[in-house]
This record gives sequence, C-alpha cells and structure tokens, in this order.
Amino acid sequence: MALTGRAPLVVVGAALLLLAWPFGTGLGAAVLAVLVVAVLVVDLALAPRPERVGVARSLPAVVGLGTPATLSWTVHNPCDRPLVVRIADELAPSLCASARRARVRVPAGRSVTLRVGLAPTRRGRFVPGELVVRVEGPLGLMARQARRHLPGELRVYPSFGSRRQADLRIERARILEVGLRSARAKGGGTEFDQLREYGVDDDSRRIDWAATARSDRPIVRTYRAERNQRVICLLDNGRTMAGQVEGVARVEHAIDAVMMLTSVAERMGDMPGLVAFDHVVRAVVPPRSGHAQLASVTEALYDLVPQLSQSDYRGAFTEVLARFQRRAMLCLLTELDEALVDTLLPSLPVIARTHLLVVATVRDPAVVRWASEVPADIEATYRGAAAVSALARRRELGALLQARGAVVVDDVPGRIGPALTDAYLSVKAAGRL
Repeated sequence: MALTGRAPLVVVGAALLLLAWPFGTGLGAAVLAVLVVAVLVVDLALAPRPERVGVARSLPAVVGLGTPATLSWTVHNPCDRPLVVRIADELAPSLCASARRARVRVPAGRSVTLRVGLAPTRRGRFVPGELVVRVEGPLGLMARQARRHLPGELRVYPSFGSRRQADLRIERARILEVGLRSARAKGGGTEFDQLREYGVDDDSRRIDWAATARSDRPIVRTYRAERNQRVICLLDNGRTMAGQVEGVARVEHAIDAVMMLTSVAERMGDMPGLVAFDHVVRAVVPPRSGHAQLASVTEALYDLVPQLSQSDYRGAFTEVLARFQRRAMLCLLTELDEALVDTLLPSLPVIARTHLLVVATVRDPAVVRWASEVPADIEATYRGAAAVSALARRRELGALLQARGAVVVDDVPGRIGPALTDAYLSVKAAGRL
C-alpha cells in the first residue's frame, strides 16, 4: 500500500479533524473525517493488485560503449477501466538512462510501451533484476505497490575507436595483395601467387625463365603475403594497466589496439588469438581465421576488469608456449616497468627461438608535456624533472627489450592501435613470420 501525490493532503486534513473533534469542533467534523478515511479505504480497495498488471522490460542484447541505445517497458492493463501505473527500474548509474521511473495511463484492456534512452559509460555485463510497480486507485489517492522480478541482461562491448584506422590499413594491405610495385618493394611476401606477363615496372629478378621460354615473351612471378599465420595478443590486465591515461584506464587503450590488430589480421587471412592475464590467465581465444574471430575476441574482453595485483608474465608465457608451439607473432600489451623487464628479459631467448615478440605500451602524453614545458614554479620544476626521468627510464627499458630481439611499440592513446598494426604489417611484408 502507498499514498499517491494527492493523498497526503487528504490524510493530513482528516487527521487534524480527528484531533480537533474532542475539543469541541462538533460532530460534523468527526463525520467528515470518517468520510475522508472511508474514501481512502475505498480507493485502496478498488486499486488492482500490481501482480495483475502485466509489465515487461525489453533490453538490447549488445550495446557498444558510448553508443546510444533504447530500453522499453511495456505495461498491459487487464482491467475494464483505465489505470495509472508507476514503474521504477533497477538500472546501473553507468548506463546513464534518461529515466529510471515513469508514470503512464493505460486504457482498459490495452498495452502502452515506454522507451528510455541509454548511453553506457562503462563496458561490462549488466543484469537488472527487480522492477517496482505501483498501481493507483480510481481516485488517485491511494495505490498498491509491489516488486517484480524481471531478470535481464545487457552487454556493453568496448568501443572500437580505431575502426577507421583499421579500414585504412586493410586498403593498404590490399595494395600488397594485388602485387603493386609500391608494396612489393618492401618485400611483397614470399608465397607464390601467379605468373603474368612482364611489365616495364617489374623487377627483372622475378622473371621466370622457364615460363618465358615456353611462351616466347617475358613472364614474371608474383608473390603475396603469407596467410594463416598466427598473431596472438597477450593483454596485461594487472595493476599497472589500471592506471589512467587521459582519464581512461590503460587497459581500455590496449583493448582498442587488440581489436584493431585482430580486425586487420583476420582480414589479411591470418589467425589472430588472445590471452588475457593478470596474476592468473583470465581468457584464452585460440587463433582462428575468419570474420567471426573479432566477435570472439570482443566477447572475451567486454567484461574484463583490471585486477589490482602484480601480473604473472612468466605464467602467461608458459601458457602460450604450452598451447601454441607453432611460430607466431606474440603482441604483449602492457606497461613498461621494472617488473616486466626483470621477468621478461630472462625468458626472451626461449621465446625468440620459436616466436616473434612485440611489446606494445601506452605512453602518457601528459608526462611528455610536463617534460617539455618550461616550469613556471617550483612544483612544475619538480614535476618536469620527474617526467624527464620517467621518459628516460622508459627508453632504457625499451632498448633492453630490443637488444634481446623484441620489437617495442610505444605510443600515445589513439595511436597505439595503428602503430601496433603497422608493426604487424611491416613484419608480415618483410617475411619475418
């Protein structure tokens, strides 16, 4: 039972009349108060039970982070008179719903659908469970209220901010595939594609003399980049990736880079995969070819939450070496720090025997700015000195990894995905896989 917006004034008036009656206000006041209370009781009695009112919630299955979406409530009135129904839904604040409560008048025997806009600001899995339904009486003075269990699920996938950059890389890769000289000059791949007639811009070293003798005209061999190669992303989900860069956790920038590399690699005919880890391995997506692989990787990433624990790099590489013995390009997305180097450097010779390692890290543009700006006060001086020291140590750690055979990609948010993908395309064009 609940009071509606108009009922409190009526109840207060009735209470004052009942209190004033013993002090001589007369029998009329008492009768009036009794009538008011009777009206409230009748209004409550005529209000249908909330369980009789049909309420359904409709949620989209998947929404992209920052992408507008719509949630709808459908209210059905089974009675032979109009009803005023209020509903309040259990929605997470990060869904940024335009409304969590609504009041609707439903005609007799009809259904009404209400729509609410969503603009999620956090990726993950959301499971709204309860919805409160309040049905007003015919006079609008009293209402019945009850909780309804309406389980639902909404998955908010990470945003793919580098999608446009991925499309540009695919177009560049297609130039490589058709065998244009501008792409072949970088290597052009080593897998034989076809024979065709010699052109003025062709390299004479590619002439197939046996085919030339058979056809009485110059014939050249064309090559394409190898396919079905493995590209495995190792995503660090530990405490260093929980630190924020430009207001967003490092892992969010790394996830965008993983999605871009996966998209380009699968469309190049290779087999991308994923291993996400912190102190334990959180998710494994075996390398496969095909357009469904990006969806599989996204599904494994969308509810990944950074753990405030030290990442076990040795355990992650042990998992990779045990699962994937065929040569692959291993792309480790992490943060350059002492723990990484101390753990990774002893293992690099073993990894380099079979795999090519690429270490991709997100550089904080604020630190770069502090290191280059002229200090205006003592605080800025200390901050600038710390930034210069941090960047110098970062370069030293990157040089140590490169000296052991790793490829290091260190760039700012928004460019880390394209830089990592360019490194993959360069490795592929040079035939290093």
